[in-house]
Amino acid sequence: MAVGVFDLFSIGIGPSSSHTVGPMRAAAVFSEELKAAGILADVESLRVDLYGSLAATGHGHGTMTAILLGLEGFHPELIQPEEVEKRLAAIAGTGILELGQGVSLPYGVRDMVLRPLTILPRHTNGMTFTVYGSAEQVLHAATFFSVGGGFIVREGEEDAAQQELDTSKKVLPLPFRTAAELLEHCRRTSLGISDVMLTNEKDSRTEEEIRKGLLHIYSVMESCAEVSLTREGLLPGGLKVRRRAPDWHDRLLKEDKDHDPKYWQEWVNLIALAVNEENASGGRVVTAPTNGAAGIIPAVLYYALHFAPGMRDADQQDRDDVVVKFLLTAGAVGVLYKEQASISGAEMGCQGEVGSASSMAAAGLAEVMGGSPSQVENAAEIAMEHNLGLTCDPIGGLVQVPCIERNAIAAAKAINAAKMALWGDGIHRVSLDEVIITMRETGKDMSSKYKETAMGGLAVNVVEC
Repeated sequence: MAVGVFDLFSIGIGPSSSHTVGPMRAAAVFSEELKAAGILADVESLRVDLYGSLAATGHGHGTMTAILLGLEGFHPELIQPEEVEKRLAAIAGTGILELGQGVSLPYGVRDMVLRPLTILPRHTNGMTFTVYGSAEQVLHAATFFSVGGGFIVREGEEDAAQQELDTSKKVLPLPFRTAAELLEHCRRTSLGISDVMLTNEKDSRTEEEIRKGLLHIYSVMESCAEVSLTREGLLPGGLKVRRRAPDWHDRLLKEDKDHDPKYWQEWVNLIALAVNEENASGGRVVTAPTNGAAGIIPAVLYYALHFAPGMRDADQQDRDDVVVKFLLTAGAVGVLYKEQASISGAEMGCQGEVGSASSMAAAGLAEVMGGSPSQVENAAEIAMEHNLGLTCDPIGGLVQVPCIERNAIAAAKAINAAKMALWGDGIHRVSLDEVIITMRETGKDMSSKYKETAMGGLAVNVVEC
Protein backbone atom coordinates (compact mmCIF):
# COMPACT_ATOMS: atom_id res chain seq x y z
CA MET A 1 0.00 0.00 0.00
CA ALA A 2 1.88 3.06 -1.29
CA VAL A 3 -1.00 5.54 -0.95
CA GLY A 4 -1.90 7.22 2.32
CA VAL A 5 -4.84 9.21 3.58
CA PHE A 6 -3.05 12.53 3.05
CA ASP A 7 -2.39 11.59 -0.57
CA LEU A 8 -6.08 11.03 -1.18
CA PHE A 9 -7.16 14.16 0.71
CA SER A 10 -4.95 17.03 -0.38
CA ILE A 11 -5.61 20.75 -0.56
CA GLY A 12 -5.62 22.40 -3.95
CA ILE A 13 -7.56 24.73 -6.22
CA GLY A 14 -10.45 24.05 -8.58
CA PRO A 15 -11.88 23.06 -10.86
CA SER A 16 -10.15 19.71 -11.50
CA SER A 17 -7.62 17.58 -9.67
CA SER A 18 -6.42 15.81 -12.82
CA HIS A 19 -6.64 18.83 -15.14
CA THR A 20 -5.72 21.67 -12.75
CA VAL A 21 -3.97 20.39 -9.61
CA GLY A 22 -1.90 17.67 -11.33
CA PRO A 23 -0.65 19.88 -14.20
CA MET A 24 0.23 22.69 -11.78
CA ARG A 25 2.14 20.22 -9.62
CA ALA A 26 3.98 18.79 -12.64
CA ALA A 27 4.90 22.27 -13.90
CA ALA A 28 6.19 23.23 -10.46
CA VAL A 29 8.34 20.09 -10.32
CA PHE A 30 9.75 20.88 -13.77
CA SER A 31 10.50 24.46 -12.70
CA GLU A 32 12.33 23.22 -9.61
CA GLU A 33 14.37 20.82 -11.73
CA LEU A 34 15.64 23.73 -13.80
CA LYS A 35 16.83 25.45 -10.64
CA ALA A 36 18.41 22.30 -9.23
CA ALA A 37 20.27 21.63 -12.50
CA GLY A 38 21.59 25.20 -12.55
CA ILE A 39 20.23 25.89 -16.04
CA LEU A 40 17.36 28.25 -15.23
CA ALA A 41 19.38 31.35 -16.15
CA ASP A 42 20.23 29.84 -19.56
CA VAL A 43 16.60 29.36 -20.61
CA GLU A 44 15.59 31.53 -23.56
CA SER A 45 12.32 29.90 -24.61
CA LEU A 46 9.75 27.39 -23.41
CA ARG A 47 7.36 24.93 -25.01
CA VAL A 48 4.46 23.05 -23.41
CA ASP A 49 2.67 20.25 -25.30
CA LEU A 50 -0.66 18.99 -23.93
CA TYR A 51 -2.06 15.66 -25.07
CA GLY A 52 -5.39 13.82 -25.03
CA SER A 53 -7.90 14.88 -22.43
CA LEU A 54 -5.73 17.71 -21.13
CA ALA A 55 -5.81 19.29 -24.57
CA ALA A 56 -9.48 18.48 -25.23
CA THR A 57 -10.89 20.06 -22.07
CA GLY A 58 -7.96 22.09 -20.85
CA HIS A 59 -9.55 25.51 -21.34
CA GLY A 60 -12.68 24.63 -19.37
CA HIS A 61 -10.69 22.88 -16.63
CA GLY A 62 -8.14 25.65 -16.15
CA THR A 63 -5.25 23.45 -17.27
CA MET A 64 -3.32 26.11 -19.15
CA THR A 65 -3.47 28.76 -16.45
CA ALA A 66 -2.63 26.18 -13.78
CA ILE A 67 0.50 25.22 -15.72
CA LEU A 68 1.55 28.86 -15.95
CA LEU A 69 1.29 29.16 -12.18
CA GLY A 70 3.23 25.93 -11.68
CA LEU A 71 6.00 27.10 -13.99
CA GLU A 72 6.30 30.20 -11.83
CA GLY A 73 6.92 27.89 -8.87
CA PHE A 74 3.51 27.83 -7.20
CA HIS A 75 2.19 24.59 -5.70
CA PRO A 76 -1.56 23.84 -5.56
CA GLU A 77 -1.59 23.01 -1.86
CA LEU A 78 0.02 26.33 -0.92
CA ILE A 79 -1.28 28.94 -3.32
CA GLN A 80 -4.22 31.09 -2.19
CA PRO A 81 -7.10 32.12 -4.49
CA GLU A 82 -6.07 35.78 -4.33
CA GLU A 83 -2.55 34.85 -5.47
CA VAL A 84 -4.03 32.92 -8.39
CA GLU A 85 -6.00 35.95 -9.55
CA LYS A 86 -3.07 38.33 -9.07
CA ARG A 87 -0.51 36.29 -11.00
CA LEU A 88 -2.82 35.31 -13.84
CA ALA A 89 -3.85 38.95 -14.28
CA ALA A 90 -0.16 39.94 -14.39
CA ILE A 91 0.70 37.29 -16.97
CA ALA A 92 -2.29 38.22 -19.14
CA GLY A 93 -1.52 41.91 -18.85
CA THR A 94 2.20 41.77 -19.56
CA GLY A 95 2.55 38.57 -21.58
CA ILE A 96 5.50 37.72 -19.35
CA LEU A 97 5.95 34.49 -17.40
CA GLU A 98 8.33 34.49 -14.43
CA LEU A 99 9.77 31.01 -14.94
CA GLY A 100 10.93 29.64 -11.61
CA GLN A 101 10.74 33.17 -10.21
CA GLY A 102 14.07 33.73 -11.92
CA VAL A 103 13.70 34.18 -15.70
CA SER A 104 11.23 36.46 -17.49
CA LEU A 105 9.90 34.89 -20.68
CA PRO A 106 7.28 36.08 -23.16
CA TYR A 107 4.74 33.26 -22.74
CA GLY A 108 1.05 32.66 -22.21
CA VAL A 109 -1.87 30.30 -22.70
CA ARG A 110 -1.91 30.79 -26.48
CA ASP A 111 1.67 29.56 -26.78
CA MET A 112 0.84 26.06 -25.55
CA VAL A 113 0.55 23.31 -28.17
CA LEU A 114 -2.68 21.30 -27.94
CA ARG A 115 -2.80 17.72 -29.24
CA PRO A 116 -6.27 16.38 -28.29
CA LEU A 117 -6.14 13.46 -30.72
CA THR A 118 -2.71 12.26 -29.61
CA ILE A 119 -2.89 9.85 -26.68
CA LEU A 120 0.43 8.95 -25.09
CA PRO A 121 0.75 5.26 -24.11
CA ARG A 122 0.84 5.74 -20.33
CA HIS A 123 -2.26 7.93 -19.83
CA THR A 124 -4.55 10.28 -21.72
CA ASN A 125 -3.56 13.19 -19.44
CA GLY A 126 -0.06 13.74 -20.80
CA MET A 127 2.07 16.88 -20.91
CA THR A 128 5.63 17.59 -22.07
CA PHE A 129 7.72 20.55 -20.92
CA THR A 130 10.75 21.63 -22.97
CA VAL A 131 13.10 24.57 -22.44
CA TYR A 132 15.61 25.85 -24.96
CA GLY A 133 18.81 27.85 -24.73
CA SER A 134 20.68 29.75 -27.40
CA ALA A 135 20.41 28.48 -30.97
CA GLU A 136 17.28 26.57 -29.89
CA GLN A 137 19.36 24.00 -28.05
CA VAL A 138 17.24 21.75 -25.83
CA LEU A 139 18.35 22.31 -22.25
CA HIS A 140 15.85 20.10 -20.47
CA ALA A 141 12.64 18.22 -21.27
CA ALA A 142 10.27 16.05 -19.27
CA THR A 143 6.92 14.34 -19.80
CA PHE A 144 4.43 13.94 -16.97
CA PHE A 145 1.03 12.30 -16.63
CA SER A 146 -1.75 13.54 -14.38
CA VAL A 147 -3.36 10.28 -13.31
CA GLY A 148 -6.24 11.52 -11.16
CA GLY A 149 -6.69 13.07 -7.74
CA GLY A 150 -3.75 15.43 -8.27
CA PHE A 151 -1.32 12.50 -8.50
CA ILE A 152 1.40 12.84 -11.15
CA VAL A 153 3.74 10.29 -12.69
CA ARG A 154 6.87 11.13 -14.64
CA GLU A 155 7.47 9.19 -17.84
CA GLY A 156 9.93 6.39 -17.27
CA GLU A 157 9.95 6.62 -13.50
CA GLU A 158 6.90 4.56 -12.56
CA ASP A 159 8.57 1.19 -13.16
CA ALA A 160 11.65 2.25 -11.21
CA ALA A 161 9.48 3.47 -8.35
CA GLN A 162 7.59 0.18 -8.31
CA GLN A 163 10.82 -1.82 -8.27
CA GLU A 164 12.09 0.28 -5.37
CA LEU A 165 8.81 -0.31 -3.56
CA ASP A 166 8.98 -4.06 -4.20
CA THR A 167 12.57 -4.38 -3.00
CA SER A 168 12.27 -2.04 -0.05
CA LYS A 169 12.63 -3.68 3.34
CA LYS A 170 10.19 -1.24 4.87
CA VAL A 171 6.76 -2.83 5.15
CA LEU A 172 3.70 -1.20 6.66
CA PRO A 173 2.35 -2.86 9.81
CA LEU A 174 -0.92 -3.86 8.13
CA PRO A 175 -0.42 -3.58 4.36
CA PHE A 176 -3.37 -4.12 2.04
CA ARG A 177 -4.15 -3.71 -1.61
CA THR A 178 -7.53 -5.42 -1.74
CA ALA A 179 -10.65 -5.31 0.40
CA ALA A 180 -10.14 -8.99 1.17
CA GLU A 181 -6.73 -8.23 2.67
CA LEU A 182 -8.15 -5.28 4.58
CA LEU A 183 -10.96 -7.39 6.05
CA GLU A 184 -8.51 -10.14 6.98
CA HIS A 185 -6.48 -7.63 9.00
CA CYS A 186 -9.69 -6.60 10.77
CA ARG A 187 -10.61 -10.22 11.49
CA ARG A 188 -7.16 -11.15 12.75
CA THR A 189 -6.59 -8.06 14.92
CA SER A 190 -10.21 -7.30 15.91
CA LEU A 191 -9.64 -3.74 14.66
CA GLY A 192 -12.06 -1.59 12.69
CA ILE A 193 -11.16 -0.38 9.20
CA SER A 194 -10.30 3.11 10.48
CA ASP A 195 -7.99 1.56 13.08
CA VAL A 196 -6.16 -0.47 10.42
CA MET A 197 -5.65 2.69 8.39
CA LEU A 198 -4.52 4.58 11.49
CA THR A 199 -1.99 1.86 12.33
CA ASN A 200 -0.42 2.23 8.90
CA GLU A 201 -0.45 6.03 8.99
CA LYS A 202 1.34 5.91 12.36
CA ASP A 203 4.26 4.30 10.58
CA SER A 204 5.20 7.74 9.23
CA ARG A 205 3.43 10.19 11.58
CA THR A 206 2.45 10.40 15.21
CA GLU A 207 -1.19 9.88 16.09
CA GLU A 208 -1.38 13.50 17.16
CA GLU A 209 -0.05 14.65 13.77
CA ILE A 210 -2.53 12.42 11.95
CA ARG A 211 -5.44 13.72 13.98
CA LYS A 212 -4.38 17.34 13.57
CA GLY A 213 -3.87 16.87 9.84
CA LEU A 214 -7.26 15.28 9.26
CA LEU A 215 -9.06 17.91 11.30
CA HIS A 216 -7.29 20.55 9.22
CA ILE A 217 -8.45 18.81 6.05
CA TYR A 218 -12.03 18.95 7.30
CA SER A 219 -11.66 22.60 8.29
CA VAL A 220 -10.72 23.40 4.68
CA MET A 221 -13.79 21.47 3.51
CA GLU A 222 -15.95 23.51 5.86
CA SER A 223 -14.32 26.76 4.80
CA CYS A 224 -14.86 25.88 1.16
CA ALA A 225 -18.61 25.52 1.73
CA GLU A 226 -18.78 28.66 3.87
CA VAL A 227 -17.01 30.80 1.27
CA SER A 228 -19.28 29.45 -1.45
CA LEU A 229 -22.38 30.52 0.51
CA THR A 230 -21.21 34.14 0.30
CA ARG A 231 -20.82 34.14 -3.47
CA GLU A 232 -23.70 35.07 -5.76
CA GLY A 233 -24.27 35.44 -9.47
CA LEU A 234 -23.07 33.21 -12.30
CA LEU A 235 -20.27 30.68 -12.35
CA PRO A 236 -17.35 31.58 -14.63
CA GLY A 237 -16.90 29.98 -18.01
CA GLY A 238 -19.70 31.12 -20.26
CA LEU A 239 -22.42 28.55 -19.53
CA LYS A 240 -24.24 31.12 -17.38
CA VAL A 241 -24.89 28.58 -14.63
CA ARG A 242 -26.40 30.36 -11.64
CA ARG A 243 -25.00 29.72 -8.18
CA ARG A 244 -27.75 28.08 -6.13
CA ALA A 245 -26.09 27.46 -2.78
CA PRO A 246 -26.61 30.96 -1.25
CA ASP A 247 -30.34 31.01 -2.05
CA TRP A 248 -30.81 27.46 -0.83
CA HIS A 249 -29.01 28.29 2.38
CA ASP A 250 -31.23 31.31 3.04
CA ARG A 251 -34.33 29.21 2.44
CA LEU A 252 -33.13 26.44 4.76
CA LEU A 253 -32.39 28.91 7.53
CA LYS A 254 -35.97 30.15 7.28
CA GLU A 255 -37.70 26.78 6.92
CA ASP A 256 -35.53 24.65 9.21
CA LYS A 257 -34.72 26.79 12.23
CA ASP A 258 -34.34 23.75 14.53
CA HIS A 259 -32.33 21.53 12.19
CA ASP A 260 -35.20 19.05 11.89
CA PRO A 261 -34.05 15.58 10.70
CA LYS A 262 -36.69 15.67 7.95
CA TYR A 263 -34.50 18.24 6.17
CA TRP A 264 -31.38 16.07 6.15
CA GLN A 265 -31.33 15.66 2.39
CA GLU A 266 -31.73 19.37 1.74
CA TRP A 267 -28.71 20.07 3.95
CA VAL A 268 -26.68 17.33 2.28
CA ASN A 269 -27.60 18.72 -1.14
CA LEU A 270 -26.62 22.21 0.00
CA ILE A 271 -23.14 21.21 1.18
CA ALA A 272 -22.44 19.22 -1.98
CA LEU A 273 -23.60 22.07 -4.21
CA ALA A 274 -21.70 24.70 -2.22
CA VAL A 275 -18.39 22.83 -2.35
CA ASN A 276 -18.66 22.08 -6.04
CA GLU A 277 -19.74 25.59 -6.96
CA GLU A 278 -16.64 26.84 -5.18
CA ASN A 279 -14.57 24.25 -7.04
CA ALA A 280 -16.08 25.39 -10.34
CA SER A 281 -15.02 28.92 -9.43
CA GLY A 282 -11.39 27.86 -9.06
CA GLY A 283 -11.55 28.21 -5.28
CA ARG A 284 -9.63 26.35 -2.58
CA VAL A 285 -10.92 22.81 -2.16
CA VAL A 286 -9.88 19.39 -0.88
CA THR A 287 -9.45 16.65 -3.44
CA ALA A 288 -11.71 13.95 -2.04
CA PRO A 289 -10.38 11.99 -3.84
CA THR A 290 -10.72 14.32 -6.85
CA ASN A 291 -11.90 17.89 -7.36
CA GLY A 292 -14.77 16.88 -9.60
CA ALA A 293 -16.12 14.77 -6.73
CA ALA A 294 -15.01 17.12 -3.94
CA GLY A 295 -18.50 17.76 -2.54
CA ILE A 296 -19.53 14.19 -1.74
CA ILE A 297 -17.41 13.40 1.31
CA PRO A 298 -17.97 16.83 2.96
CA ALA A 299 -21.74 16.45 2.40
CA VAL A 300 -21.91 12.94 3.84
CA LEU A 301 -19.63 13.92 6.71
CA TYR A 302 -22.01 16.82 7.41
CA TYR A 303 -24.80 14.25 7.64
CA ALA A 304 -22.71 12.16 10.05
CA LEU A 305 -22.05 15.16 12.30
CA HIS A 306 -25.58 16.57 12.32
CA PHE A 307 -28.06 13.78 11.64
CA ALA A 308 -26.48 10.48 12.67
CA PRO A 309 -27.89 8.98 15.90
CA GLY A 310 -26.41 10.52 19.05
CA MET A 311 -24.72 13.46 17.31
CA ARG A 312 -27.20 16.18 18.26
CA ASP A 313 -25.81 16.29 21.83
CA ALA A 314 -22.21 15.39 21.00
CA ASP A 315 -19.42 17.60 22.33
CA GLN A 316 -16.51 18.87 20.24
CA GLN A 317 -14.25 15.98 21.20
CA ASP A 318 -16.81 13.46 20.00
CA ARG A 319 -17.36 15.38 16.79
CA ASP A 320 -13.63 15.49 16.10
CA ASP A 321 -13.45 11.74 16.73
CA VAL A 322 -16.15 11.22 14.10
CA VAL A 323 -14.27 13.34 11.55
CA VAL A 324 -11.02 11.44 12.09
CA LYS A 325 -12.63 8.00 11.99
CA PHE A 326 -14.72 8.89 8.94
CA LEU A 327 -11.77 10.19 6.91
CA LEU A 328 -9.51 7.28 7.86
CA THR A 329 -12.15 4.79 6.75
CA ALA A 330 -12.88 6.69 3.55
CA GLY A 331 -9.15 6.86 2.92
CA ALA A 332 -8.77 3.10 3.34
CA VAL A 333 -11.43 2.50 0.67
CA GLY A 334 -9.80 5.13 -1.53
CA VAL A 335 -6.57 3.14 -1.36
CA LEU A 336 -8.40 0.16 -2.86
CA TYR A 337 -9.55 2.17 -5.87
CA LYS A 338 -6.16 3.75 -6.36
CA GLU A 339 -4.33 0.42 -6.10
CA GLN A 340 -6.69 -1.77 -8.14
CA ALA A 341 -8.19 0.66 -10.66
CA SER A 342 -8.08 4.45 -11.02
CA ILE A 343 -9.79 7.58 -9.73
CA SER A 344 -9.17 9.43 -13.00
CA GLY A 345 -12.21 10.55 -14.97
CA ALA A 346 -10.03 10.57 -18.08
CA GLU A 347 -9.41 6.84 -17.60
CA MET A 348 -12.58 5.56 -15.96
CA GLY A 349 -15.26 8.13 -16.72
CA CYS A 350 -17.16 9.69 -13.84
CA GLN A 351 -17.54 6.30 -12.13
CA GLY A 352 -13.87 6.68 -11.23
CA GLU A 353 -14.40 10.06 -9.59
CA VAL A 354 -17.95 10.40 -8.29
CA GLY A 355 -18.33 6.63 -7.95
CA SER A 356 -15.20 6.16 -5.86
CA ALA A 357 -16.03 9.22 -3.71
CA SER A 358 -19.55 7.90 -3.08
CA SER A 359 -18.10 4.52 -2.13
CA MET A 360 -15.55 6.10 0.21
CA ALA A 361 -18.22 8.27 1.84
CA ALA A 362 -20.58 5.33 2.33
CA ALA A 363 -17.81 3.40 4.08
CA GLY A 364 -16.95 6.35 6.32
CA LEU A 365 -20.57 6.84 7.35
CA ALA A 366 -21.13 3.15 8.02
CA GLU A 367 -18.04 3.05 10.24
CA VAL A 368 -18.97 6.07 12.38
CA MET A 369 -22.51 4.72 12.73
CA GLY A 370 -21.15 1.57 14.34
CA GLY A 371 -20.86 -0.77 11.38
CA SER A 372 -18.70 -3.88 11.49
CA PRO A 373 -15.84 -4.15 8.97
CA SER A 374 -17.96 -6.38 6.73
CA GLN A 375 -20.86 -3.92 6.88
CA VAL A 376 -18.51 -1.05 6.03
CA GLU A 377 -17.15 -3.01 3.07
CA ASN A 378 -20.72 -3.74 2.00
CA ALA A 379 -21.64 -0.05 2.15
CA ALA A 380 -18.71 0.83 -0.10
CA GLU A 381 -19.69 -1.96 -2.50
CA ILE A 382 -23.34 -0.88 -2.72
CA ALA A 383 -22.42 2.72 -3.47
CA MET A 384 -20.05 1.86 -6.31
CA GLU A 385 -22.27 -0.87 -7.71
CA HIS A 386 -24.88 1.78 -8.48
CA ASN A 387 -22.41 4.20 -10.03
CA LEU A 388 -20.98 1.69 -12.51
CA GLY A 389 -20.87 2.98 -16.07
CA LEU A 390 -21.22 6.64 -15.07
CA THR A 391 -19.83 8.76 -17.89
CA CYS A 392 -17.83 11.97 -17.70
CA ASP A 393 -19.43 14.38 -20.18
CA PRO A 394 -18.90 17.94 -18.91
CA ILE A 395 -20.74 20.52 -20.99
CA GLY A 396 -18.30 23.02 -22.42
CA GLY A 397 -15.45 21.14 -20.78
CA LEU A 398 -16.40 22.89 -17.53
CA VAL A 399 -16.76 21.14 -14.17
CA GLN A 400 -20.31 22.45 -13.77
CA VAL A 401 -23.03 20.51 -15.63
CA PRO A 402 -23.69 17.73 -14.77
CA CYS A 403 -20.84 17.64 -12.25
CA ILE A 404 -22.25 19.86 -9.48
CA GLU A 405 -25.65 18.16 -9.17
CA ARG A 406 -24.01 14.76 -9.61
CA ASN A 407 -22.15 15.28 -6.33
CA ALA A 408 -25.41 15.88 -4.47
CA ILE A 409 -27.02 12.77 -6.00
CA ALA A 410 -23.97 10.64 -5.19
CA ALA A 411 -23.90 11.90 -1.59
CA ALA A 412 -27.48 10.73 -1.11
CA LYS A 413 -26.54 7.40 -2.68
CA ALA A 414 -23.70 7.04 -0.19
CA ILE A 415 -26.01 7.68 2.77
CA ASN A 416 -28.54 5.18 1.47
CA ALA A 417 -25.81 2.62 0.83
CA ALA A 418 -24.56 2.96 4.41
CA LYS A 419 -28.07 2.59 5.81
CA MET A 420 -28.76 -0.48 3.67
CA ALA A 421 -25.49 -2.09 4.75
CA LEU A 422 -26.18 -1.39 8.42
CA TRP A 423 -29.57 -3.11 8.15
CA GLY A 424 -27.78 -6.21 6.88
CA ASP A 425 -25.31 -8.52 8.56
CA GLY A 426 -22.39 -7.82 6.24
CA ILE A 427 -22.92 -10.95 4.15
CA HIS A 428 -23.51 -10.11 0.50
CA ARG A 429 -23.17 -11.74 -2.90
CA VAL A 430 -20.87 -9.25 -4.65
CA SER A 431 -17.64 -8.18 -2.97
CA LEU A 432 -16.12 -4.71 -3.05
CA ASP A 433 -13.07 -6.10 -4.86
CA GLU A 434 -15.30 -7.54 -7.58
CA VAL A 435 -17.04 -4.20 -8.03
CA ILE A 436 -13.72 -2.32 -8.22
CA ILE A 437 -12.43 -4.72 -10.87
CA THR A 438 -15.70 -4.34 -12.75
CA MET A 439 -15.37 -0.57 -12.60
CA ARG A 440 -11.85 -0.84 -13.98
CA GLU A 441 -12.92 -3.12 -16.84
CA THR A 442 -15.94 -0.92 -17.60
CA GLY A 443 -13.63 2.07 -17.83
CA LYS A 444 -11.37 0.25 -20.26
CA ASP A 445 -14.33 -0.65 -22.48
CA MET A 446 -15.92 2.81 -22.30
CA SER A 447 -15.57 4.95 -25.41
CA SER A 448 -13.05 7.74 -24.96
CA LYS A 449 -15.71 10.33 -25.81
CA TYR A 450 -17.35 9.56 -22.47
CA LYS A 451 -14.14 9.98 -20.46
CA GLU A 452 -13.53 13.68 -19.70
CA THR A 453 -13.08 14.73 -23.30
CA ALA A 454 -16.36 16.69 -23.66
CA MET A 455 -16.86 14.84 -26.96
CA GLY A 456 -19.93 12.79 -26.06
CA GLY A 457 -23.10 12.64 -23.99
CA LEU A 458 -24.48 15.86 -22.58
CA ALA A 459 -21.38 17.71 -23.69
CA VAL A 460 -22.43 17.46 -27.36
CA ASN A 461 -26.19 16.99 -27.05
CA VAL A 462 -26.88 20.18 -25.11
CA VAL A 463 -26.48 23.42 -27.05
CA GLU A 464 -27.45 25.76 -24.24
CA CYS A 465 -27.50 25.15 -20.49
